Amino acid sequence: MRSSLLPRRPLWRVCDACKQHQHNYATSTSFSRAATLTTVAPSRILPPGQSTELISATCRTQGCKSIIRHMSSSTVSPASAPTDEKAQAQTLAEAEKELEELEEKEKKAKTHYDLFPQTLPQGPPPRGPFAIDTRALRREFLTLQATAHPDLVPPGPEKRRAEAASARINEAYRTLAHPLLRAQFLLSLRGIDAANDETARVEDPSLLMLVLETREAIEEAGSEEELEPLREENEERIRRSEDVLAKAFEEGDEVGARREVTRLRYWVNIRESIQNWERGKPIVLEH
Repeated sequence: MRSSLLPRRPLWRVCDACKQHQHNYATSTSFSRAATLTTVAPSRILPPGQSTELISATCRTQGCKSIIRHMSSSTVSPASAPTDEKAQAQTLAEAEKELEELEEKEKKAKTHYDLFPQTLPQGPPPRGPFAIDTRALRREFLTLQATAHPDLVPPGPEKRRAEAASARINEAYRTLAHPLLRAQFLLSLRGIDAANDETARVEDPSLLMLVLETREAIEEAGSEEELEPLREENEERIRRSEDVLAKAFEEGDEVGARREVTRLRYWVNIRESIQNWERGKPIVLEH
């Protein structure tokens, strides 16, 4: 029991608002296992950044020095990371944007050459060369296909657009990568349908005789080793024919280019016959 001689401790007057704050704080923290329950004293100071000091205006007018502190860690949740749905939506939006840019590029493209500006900056002959760096062309092709791949967009109109763009890129690459198809395409730009011209024939009798003899040699071969000399000779013919085409397109010689396309078509057919050779299988060479 406190002696009457000892002075009484001064009592702080706590306003109703402070009491209500204390009651609310005690109630809210009792349900949080993460926060430590702390008795709030007027002189207690929590570590910086861990609390928010609230002083009642009513307390200040009545001389109340009571300070209510709340643990911010128990009431403020950290910002949540982007969900998978948001990330997927962002990826789809980027893919659609790239697809739109590619479609705009296709609209401006007048020829297959315009789709590959890095590999073919000069365009088709006679401005640019007939010969093409097929490795560089394939690298640029793969980059374009990665942009317009149908799997990057959801089903619907966007997917159909991506499929159309992908088909256009495939056709352009296949045409330009193959010298014969490339030459036929260049002639088509000049109004000459060399690919479907059934009247195109080789008028040189010596050339026709060489084609027939090569066909017989392929049919009579007993092993793939016997085909090797024929293959080397035919590859040399293809290289010479490509050189003739390059010069013809450079000089604007459409007649000469058309004639050489017919010759090259024979050599390409012989190449395919050698590649698909089987013992005793008849050889059919298309003109």
